[in-house]
This record gives sequence, C-alpha cells and structure tokens, in this order.
Amino acid sequence: MNTINAAYDERLITVYQAYNPEIAEAALAAGGFVPPFSRTRMTWIKPSFRWMMHRSSWSTAPGQERVLAIRIRRDGFDWAMRNSCLSSYDADTYASHDEWRRRLAATSVRVQWDPDRDVRMQTLPYRAVQIGLKGEALRRYVDEWTSDITDVTDLAHEIRDLVRAGHADRAEALRPKERAYDSAQ
Repeated sequence: MNTINAAYDERLITVYQAYNPEIAEAALAAGGFVPPFSRTRMTWIKPSFRWMMHRSSWSTAPGQERVLAIRIRRDGFDWAMRNSCLSSYDADTYASHDEWRRRLAATSVRVQWDPDRDVRMQTLPYRAVQIGLKGEALRRYVDEWTSDITDVTDLAHEIRDLVRAGHADRAEALRPKERAYDSAQ
C-alpha cells in the first residue's frame, strides 16, 4: 500500500531533506535554496519525517548531517505528483516499458515508494513516497513553492536518543504529527 503521510495545513505541506552543513547553513541564512545548493542535480523531498530519519541515519550519514523541514505550497506539491513518473517501470501503472521510458524522459519529477518506518526504524506495512525534482520542477520548488525552511536536526537527535534509551513512546510524541495527505485539487 502506498500512502502519503505528511504534516500539512490548508496552504502548505512539510517535506524533509538532509544536507551537508554548508548547504543547510546557506539555505537557512537565505530563507531559500542558494549556492552551494545545486540546481543541476535532482533533489529528493520526503513528506515522511520517519522515512527521512531512516534515509539520513538520524542525520548522521555523510553529507546528510543536517535535516531541514521545508514548507512548500500544496498546489506545487500536487503539481509535482500529477506530473510525476515512477523511477522504475511498473507493469500495473504503465501499458508498456516504452510508455514508461517516454514518460520518464518527458517529466522533471520522479516518484519512488519505499517502506516507511516507525521511530525504532522498523518497517511499517505501507510505503512512503520520495519525490525527485529536476529541471522545471526543481526551479518551481526553489523559486515558487518554498515558503520557509527550518532546521530539525536537534529534534532528530532528541528523538533518536529517546528511542535508544528505550522511550519510544516519548520519542513518538515529539515527532511531527503527520496524517494521510488529501490532495488540495
């Protein structure tokens, strides 16, 4: 089962990204993505805080030492999902491998579904989405959709430390509250 769980309100949805300290500091200082952030590479956003923690090893993986919460416009997020292509071929989604290849070449958004995790990093019975942005989608993300950026690295470490100390319930209470995403459109 594929589920988008996210923290969101009427206008904005929170996504997460992990970066090295240089990119994170520049983005936080500017209130947006500026160099050394690269507009020439695909960037992956994740609405699931727990999946981001898994992916970044609780913000300790090399090059992922800082986790940022980026609030973006929901209409932008919805546009990305409508204009996406799965990152790998799926016979249930595409009529043929050729159709998938054409779609992949034509879009600037990739979608990948991976098992979501709980705060103990155990696999959950549903999949979380990762959304890759490049080209037009990346330009829109940086220039139009991003509302604000917050550093949640300390929160990630606090939650991780509670889990390691055997206080998963307290850790769960601290994590951002996410619910099934309801597309605005």
